[in-house]
Amino acid sequence: MTVVTLDGVSFSYEETLAVCDITFEIEEGEFLGLVGPNGSGKTTLLRIMLGLLEPDEGEATLFGETAHLFEEGARIGYVSQESTDRGGIMPVTVGEAVRMGRFAAAGRRLSDEDHRAVADALEKVGIADLADRPVGALSGGQKQRAYIARALASDADLLALDEPAVGVDAESREEFYGLLGSLNGEGITVVLIEHDIGVVTEHADRIACVDVELYHHGDTESFMKSGALEQAYGEKKRVLRQSH
Repeated sequence: MTVVTLDGVSFSYEETLAVCDITFEIEEGEFLGLVGPNGSGKTTLLRIMLGLLEPDEGEATLFGETAHLFEEGARIGYVSQESTDRGGIMPVTVGEAVRMGRFAAAGRRLSDEDHRAVADALEKVGIADLADRPVGALSGGQKQRAYIARALASDADLLALDEPAVGVDAESREEFYGLLGSLNGEGITVVLIEHDIGVVTEHADRIACVDVELYHHGDTESFMKSGALEQAYGEKKRVLRQSH
């Protein structure tokens, strides 16, 4: 099953072109690393994939539906760059935050089965002992695990993460990416934006390299041989918006 389809997608912020004529697909069960230099349009592209932005040109579909009209939000677990900062002001415990994810999936009063799903999600990400702790009291790595648990509790089919390990210590980073690998091994599709190319090539099985335009989309081995990394991270290229 195709999870995401991008077909000739372009998007601008007023006069600034963010992404230009990008086309590729993400299949069910893939672990896609989305890489590119700062300001290359990675976050914009991810938000288009998730239906949070509507492309100016082209089409984006999510689970076969027009992405910006997609209504089954519980199928998506999104950890944005701002998640850790927002966690500092969330007046809820870890358990309550994860139950929010289950409620989004259930759409009703939680049953015993729902509560078991919440407990299982906390256990799976290794923070069951933190269920009663305020989210704002967690470390960066613990907060990210809480957001992953919330997605798992909602039975998410797609995890989308935008530099999720910023500010997290090296040991916690390694454990976190090991967790993502395990979840992907269980069939969850993962899309990861990460500035550390070594992390991406170690954990992702496919790479999309962008700098406004798409420089490469394919398996990790072909990416390393393609020269796309040098092209995208070399001299910054200016792409002018064209009229169509």
